Amino acid sequence: MKKLNDFKDEINKCSKCGLCQSVCPVYKETGNDCAVSRGKFVMLDGVLKGDLKLNKNINKYLDMCLKCGKCKSFCPSSIDVCEIFQTAKYEYARKSFLSKLIFFLESKFVFGNIMKAFSLLNFKRTSNNASGIKLLYFKGCVNNVFRNTDKFLSKIPNIEIIEKDFECCGLPFLSSGNLERFDEVKNHNLEMLDCDFDYILTDCASCESTLKKYTDAKFISLGELLVKQNVKFEFSKPVKVTFHKPCHLENDNFLMPLLNNCKNVEYIEMNDYDTCCGFAGEFALKNRKLSMAISKKKAKNIIDTKADYVITSCPACILGLKQGLFGEKNAPKVLSLTDFLKLAK
Repeated sequence: MKKLNDFKDEINKCSKCGLCQSVCPVYKETGNDCAVSRGKFVMLDGVLKGDLKLNKNINKYLDMCLKCGKCKSFCPSSIDVCEIFQTAKYEYARKSFLSKLIFFLESKFVFGNIMKAFSLLNFKRTSNNASGIKLLYFKGCVNNVFRNTDKFLSKIPNIEIIEKDFECCGLPFLSSGNLERFDEVKNHNLEMLDCDFDYILTDCASCESTLKKYTDAKFISLGELLVKQNVKFEFSKPVKVTFHKPCHLENDNFLMPLLNNCKNVEYIEMNDYDTCCGFAGEFALKNRKLSMAISKKKAKNIIDTKADYVITSCPACILGLKQGLFGEKNAPKVLSLTDFLKLAK
């Protein structure tokens, strides 16, 4: 497991150019240089030099990050910002009582057994059509509790569904700095890949993005699968829909072909459709007002479309969109891609 000192060269690669300011949703809202990557790098450089201590004040700014990855993709030096912050959080958390408590709640004994209990309640299938595309289905935590996608998959022709006892993808553990727990679920999930399949199927952009950190297997999202299988949908009356692109969704090339296969659906693209919804799991808990402010900006763009529905492909984003739209007049209904398509007759 890497230590913060292992990233010394990476941190020093930051030229302090400030380009990250132009894409960071937190900086745009606060104007605080400590909230953006270069400001955090200055603090962490001070820690490495011994001029600063990795204390709760620095940890507060480490928590002030949506992990959206915008700064990394825009950084001229391609610095892996999130990995550095996660490592710094891990080193702080080892000395923090509150973090130790969170780590216990995230442990296999607590969180793991809760998810396992829900998994045991699920009906497992091994095949819809043994001659079809072999899909190793990674449910994710939300689908273990709310099994909407499970029911939807039975309607897709020419696919073979393979289910294994996966654990959480590990994203919540990365966010809290619980790197030991992340390694534990990573190693377990890698063992589950020891079977014959064509693609790993996901319907959560965050799960897929995290899994890609530790496997180079081929992935296919639910939207991509529906396009590949040319599944068509018909809605009983005309509806207008807009789409929020999750930060962890690599591309949304499936969206327009999928909506073109939906009769009576009109797509209206919102302004800044690919900007963060402001939720990001524990970020919303630790930075409540800031999270709400970012969500409200997103909500305005959604309402301006006058759409009937706003759809997305990340359960956490659904919470962020609902947070922003709460109490707004004429707000469209927020749905996952699966739940929207289930409205078709």
